[in-house]
Amino acid sequence: MDSPTAGCPFEYLIEPLDDSSDKKFFNVPKLGGIKYDVLPYSIRVLLEAAVRNCDGFLVKKEDVMNILDWKVKQNNVEVPFFPARVVLQDFTGIPAMVDFAAMREAVKNLGGDPKKVHPACPTDLTVDHSLQIDFSKCAIQNAPNPGGGDLAKTAARLSPLKVQLRKLPCRSQAACRGPCDSGEAARNSGKFSAQIENTPLLCPFHLQPVPEPETVLKNQEVEFGRNRERLQFFKWGSKVFKNVTVIPPGTGMVHQVNLEYLSRVVFEVKDFLFPDSVVGTDSHITMVNGLGILGWGVGGIETEAVMLGLPVTFTLPEVVGCELIGSSSPFATSIDVVLGITKHLRQVGVAGKFVEFFGSGVAQLSVADRTTIANMCPEYGAILSFFPVDNVTVKHLEHTGFDQAKLESVETYLKAVKLFRNNDSSSEEPEYSQVGFKGFQIAAEKQNDIMPIQYEGNEYKLSHGSVVIAAVISCTNNCNPSVMLAAGLLAKKAVEAGLQVKPYIRTSLSPGSGMVTHYLSSSGVLPYLSKLGFEVVGYGCSTCVGNTAPLPEAVLNAIKQGDLIACGVLSGNKNFEGRLCDCVRANYLASPPLVVAYAIAGTVNIDFLTEPLGTNSSGKDIYLRDVWPDREELHQVEEMHVISSMFKELKEKIEKGNKRWNSLEAPESVLFPWDSKSTYIRCPSFFDKLAKEPAVLEPIEKAHVLLYLGDSVTTDHISPAGSIARSSAAARYLTNRGLTPREFNSYGARRGNDAVMTRGTFANIKLFNKFIGKPAPKTIHFPSGQTLDVFEAAELYQKEGIPLIILAGKKYGSGNSRDWAAKGPYLLGVKAVVAESYEKIHKDHLIGIGIAPLQFLPGENADSLGLTGKEQFSLTFPEDLFPGITFTIKTSTGKVFSVIASFENDVEITLFKHGGILNYVTRRFS
Repeated sequence: MDSPTAGCPFEYLIEPLDDSSDKKFFNVPKLGGIKYDVLPYSIRVLLEAAVRNCDGFLVKKEDVMNILDWKVKQNNVEVPFFPARVVLQDFTGIPAMVDFAAMREAVKNLGGDPKKVHPACPTDLTVDHSLQIDFSKCAIQNAPNPGGGDLAKTAARLSPLKVQLRKLPCRSQAACRGPCDSGEAARNSGKFSAQIENTPLLCPFHLQPVPEPETVLKNQEVEFGRNRERLQFFKWGSKVFKNVTVIPPGTGMVHQVNLEYLSRVVFEVKDFLFPDSVVGTDSHITMVNGLGILGWGVGGIETEAVMLGLPVTFTLPEVVGCELIGSSSPFATSIDVVLGITKHLRQVGVAGKFVEFFGSGVAQLSVADRTTIANMCPEYGAILSFFPVDNVTVKHLEHTGFDQAKLESVETYLKAVKLFRNNDSSSEEPEYSQVGFKGFQIAAEKQNDIMPIQYEGNEYKLSHGSVVIAAVISCTNNCNPSVMLAAGLLAKKAVEAGLQVKPYIRTSLSPGSGMVTHYLSSSGVLPYLSKLGFEVVGYGCSTCVGNTAPLPEAVLNAIKQGDLIACGVLSGNKNFEGRLCDCVRANYLASPPLVVAYAIAGTVNIDFLTEPLGTNSSGKDIYLRDVWPDREELHQVEEMHVISSMFKELKEKIEKGNKRWNSLEAPESVLFPWDSKSTYIRCPSFFDKLAKEPAVLEPIEKAHVLLYLGDSVTTDHISPAGSIARSSAAARYLTNRGLTPREFNSYGARRGNDAVMTRGTFANIKLFNKFIGKPAPKTIHFPSGQTLDVFEAAELYQKEGIPLIILAGKKYGSGNSRDWAAKGPYLLGVKAVVAESYEKIHKDHLIGIGIAPLQFLPGENADSLGLTGKEQFSLTFPEDLFPGITFTIKTSTGKVFSVIASFENDVEITLFKHGGILNYVTRRFS
């Protein structure tokens, strides 16, 4: 919420920022005194938000005191958090925007003013997940054997970086203050070679008078054509909803745009100051923690709840302190340090916790380094990795376009509320835990199986470890120019030395935003990357989410026939098996220059310290050290080409949009004009029977069991996000509307159509329903005895007026947070789930949509109670529902057993009585 909640009991803490300013803020340190001073910085942000939004219902005074008493209460209490803003990406953003559009319809039907329906906080939607690489590089390489030059440099060696982890002490952390980069100014290493004409490529939104490669234009053209209907809907939303901004496709990845363009560090609304904070539907929202902005990824329903004016509720977390000391070798890239820290944090275990960095080593990390580390935190399991604002942050903000008045306001406010990291504070010595680095190679087992292939008239040999995909992706490295420039400089030296990439390797360069293309171009290295096949294919999530161009048929055949473990190397942040391509079983993460190096080598079975990348035309071995750029060279190029005006100019161009987006027609009506023929955007049926006042909770009478499930049923089992099977109910629905299988797209792309998503609920072929006895998206309709698709059975039950429940085991709803895993069952007619235990986020989703999450008593389950699932079940909700209440369920066989209602607070009970979050807020608007 923007300003203090009416009736806030902490209004006495409001003070002017200084004597000459009209700006005001909550002086939260006065609330806690010494208690506040020992809180971790990240917890102080939670406390300020609780104080400012305390209304006695959504946020109670008790919640504020629990956060203040973090040392005792951590891991033991639930706390609410109102983030300052929300960031969405298109796949998860579209159902939220569709719900808001439908809510306007419902408010109008209830006699209210639909124009009052707006998100309660700033909401920014970045269209970045629809980019697919339909066009890739032209095969300009034709050399079976790489050639090279004869430069020689010392091999890169990485000195140890010590990392200590512990729970944060109960007094403030010591912090060193220092410049963003303390390295010595580099000497001019000479002008770039003029062998390749330097024709800078810039993103289409940068509007520089230079040509773009054909691949970018073609991919963007296809993207707009494929997603026109959704894009028109997004544009309508940006016009009619206050607080909604849509960042058009081609601008960049959601977490990168969030960092470069959307971050405020300190919010100022009506002269009231408070810390910037954010939740979003992308797991790598955490990148902004490197800028001192508290933020993390949440599910669609939680995000929608914040947009509707409700808090995110979670367990007050443990905070693990990570002390950084020492420094890295000048030959090490920052990504080497990042991957080392990531590996270490995975080993020590920080899952479900906040991580907060401190120590003398922090001052040596630029904001770019910090944001890269923070971006990787989902990979080591932490909720977030927080770097408090310090002098390094302020210097970065100055470079990125913050004016002097804004900077002074930010620094003065953060110091006043003790959110600015100073070096005059003290800290206990943590337990030390050390991590070191060894070189820059990726370990791989040596295997000798070889498969020859013919490609473009030449013969090549594939074996275990052969690289077939190499992607320089800057979502992880985008904010850190040095590693991207290192890739460009390595490419330049490699081209000058005569090295090439084998033409069958799918190479690509996917900048996170136009800023990356700008500095690669202005520094003169982009043509060299292009020469090696690393052409810009577009701006957005592409190869990293599996949207890569198909491999050549000859390569695919060789991999299959030889059962080869082919490899992909990428500078992204996820390397799951099959992530890039089904046939590529081994995917490795590496820094951008190493991606280029492995592409040149053509294999991961190489020790770069002892084995050459290739040989030059005269037979001389060329090693990685011969083409590896040194730190002085990188510093010089970075200083010359990565300047503050670039950030400012990029922001201006983003605001102007691009030609395709600007020319896209969209309605401006208060209510969205739903197209009955649309298969992407459809008004959902959540509000079809909504009354102005909530009715008394109706009993569930003679309910049948739709599904009898076991343990660890994931949200992907419930609501798959992948391709739509041709034999599925969703496929039949789309076929009946004239679509061919190649036009089906995926469930993820059709989240704005409730008819598709409802038919896709429990459509996962790996779903194991005990009624069927084998994995299949099927169930039994007991009145008729038929075995049907789950949707077809549910549809019959609804026509017969029979309510439904689900029986399940432990950890129901585990896995990724997915809103349709709750919405889908609701629309199938499910009234309650009875399980041994729940994944908490999914349990919250069930309550948020109006499904009762019921739990067997400890030690009991369906088997122990002798339930077959073929019975009919009846239960009556007590009038005086309260958290943890126990009541009974009766079956048609005469068996009676008790269950626990898994409500944790009064807010959840209120939402459930209203039939979920959407109904609750719609009634408030009416």
